[in-house]
Amino acid sequence: MASIDLETVLDKAWADKDLAEILAAPVSALKGVSDRQGGLLEEAFGIKTVRDLADLKFARWASALAALDTTSK
Repeated sequence: MASIDLETVLDKAWADKDLAEILAAPVSALKGVSDRQGGLLEEAFGIKTVRDLADLKFARWASALAALDTTSK
């Protein structure tokens, strides 16, 4: 089972929410993502929520490619 420290990846206001709320939250709920950056993601890729970002095919492709890299491990 996967786990993650929510306080590490989410703004304080979102760290105590349940998973459904977090996935439906704007991407600015992620620590380090501003409202402006969230707006740019929406403009460029139609990303409105954390789930949308997780489902972005380009991000999945990049993660898969990075997982294949054995030189940086």
